[in-house]
Amino acid sequence: MRSISPAGGAVLGLTLTLPLALTACGGDGGTGGGKGAALDGRGPITFVTGKDRSGYLQEQVDGWNSGHPDEKVRIIELPDEPNDQRQQMIQNATTKSDAYAVLNLDVVWTAEFAANRWLAPLPKDRVDLAEMLPATIATGQYRGRLYAVPSTSDAGILYYRKDLLDGAGVSAPPKTWAEMWAACDKVKKTPAGKGVDCYFTEVNKTESITISAVEAIASSGGSVLGPDGRPSLTTPQAAKGLEFLVNARKDGRMPKAAVTLDTEGGRRYFQSGKLLFQRQWPYQYAMADQKDGSSKVAGRFAVAPLPGPDGPGVANLGGHNLAISQFAANKASSLDFIRYLTGEPSQRANLLATSQAPTLAALYDDPAMVAKFPYLPVLKTAIAGAKPRPVVVRYGDVTAAIQGSVYDAVTGRTPVDQALSGLQGKLGPLTAP
Repeated sequence: MRSISPAGGAVLGLTLTLPLALTACGGDGGTGGGKGAALDGRGPITFVTGKDRSGYLQEQVDGWNSGHPDEKVRIIELPDEPNDQRQQMIQNATTKSDAYAVLNLDVVWTAEFAANRWLAPLPKDRVDLAEMLPATIATGQYRGRLYAVPSTSDAGILYYRKDLLDGAGVSAPPKTWAEMWAACDKVKKTPAGKGVDCYFTEVNKTESITISAVEAIASSGGSVLGPDGRPSLTTPQAAKGLEFLVNARKDGRMPKAAVTLDTEGGRRYFQSGKLLFQRQWPYQYAMADQKDGSSKVAGRFAVAPLPGPDGPGVANLGGHNLAISQFAANKASSLDFIRYLTGEPSQRANLLATSQAPTLAALYDDPAMVAKFPYLPVLKTAIAGAKPRPVVVRYGDVTAAIQGSVYDAVTGRTPVDQALSGLQGKLGPLTAP
């Protein structure tokens, strides 16, 4: 889960009343509640998730626990880095341990976990998906079956310093990469723009560089994998996308520290006032707009769709889904807890507290929500047109190959064409049927 700051006591009051509105539901058939059984079994469960810096997740769990004293949830926090989270979940699954019950999965992990039979299939008639964004529903399915319920969505958006653009006479955010560079040049000529870096997207050697590459290549009309599921990287479109990342760093458009900054490092850099444009997730909005002195850009920034080479770019579809470990003992309680966290009251409260993107379409159009979070219409559009990272069973190996090749290109160790042809070769056997 992304790191987010809590919004205050009003939301806590709403959350603590949620269990009273929920009715317990029975099992999904079957005769036992042990390992590998159907969705039976009631009792305490664990919720396994990435590190939550907001403190709000515990409040939501406390809300559940107050209404379910015999089915209490205990949070197990994993490291902040997605690669480490995935590895620990896999280690637990391969030992068939029942220590993990509900898993907070990155949307791109569903295929891998389902194919390896680490997840319990979920009954579609027991989960309300009708009101969720279509793009999010697809992320929880594998081969026509539902394995995970969309909990939060995500898509990259462009944060920009509106005050600096206004001061430089730039009346609108850029729609193209060329417009973005031109706006940077104008801002740097103003007194307020001196010492401000132009642009940042994550190019450190983690999952984040895979995301940056997918977005840049898709924005250029290319794709890491073609419609047949095979690598499609030796194309002019893929080269154009990767060249954007390489040239942005080589030409000094990005901070010198770009290859070492992670998501949180980028957030802090933007909030320090040192950055004009930033590709970032929605979770940053609430934190960057804090009026408590923690952000130097509060009230001075806005958001827009990501730019591309010839017009608006393509965002990566991110987010998290909730799934049940195949080896969990109390699957009936696990399913009810998932329904609780993904229901409208919880999603509304979570949005208010954290600014994380919901999966329910109605919240993006709610006037009260839009008034508080002006980025919601931009984000809804971005999610609708977003592209996922490669949906493959061997995702860990695929993303590791992408990370290595793209990082070598961005840092100048390997020419773009060579990096792409080498990656094409690496992904071939990893995506073979």
